[in-house]
Amino acid sequence: MAYIRARAVDYALRWAFKRNPQYANFDLMGGDCTNFVSQCLYAGCQVMNITKDVGWYYFSLNDRSAAWTGVQYLYTFLTTNQGPGPYGRQLPLEAAEPGDVIQLSFDGVNYAHSLLVTRTGDTSSVSNIMLTSHTFDAKNRPLTTYFYQSLRLIHLDGARY
Repeated sequence: MAYIRARAVDYALRWAFKRNPQYANFDLMGGDCTNFVSQCLYAGCQVMNITKDVGWYYFSLNDRSAAWTGVQYLYTFLTTNQGPGPYGRQLPLEAAEPGDVIQLSFDGVNYAHSLLVTRTGDTSSVSNIMLTSHTFDAKNRPLTTYFYQSLRLIHLDGARY
């Protein structure tokens, strides 16, 4: 089914420097980056997976899945999801499209930051990928300005309803 990339990107650009009051702000609870990316993905697909423990959903601060706010949990959900909600796969950076997710590892072992791809060139490369994120709030920030040991691209293939 459809994952509408433009809706995810529009949401990211709209909320890059502010917080949507419909969601808790996780800045003081370990970071808001994956919560923000999940909001963007939801804007692009309009469906959650409410499966307890392994789903991807947000109803309130105290009623949400680990995948909604946790970097590794989001990766696992997106790359293994066979049920409702968005799904994707890890691909080389050159496959990046607006609406995809990039996750950064600062130590080369643990991934600790999620960002939404909001712009690329005709052919994606490190030099032309722009990212929008929370925690370290950014809007169309070049990937080349981030310091990291490794990164992974999660290419969104669609959403199931």
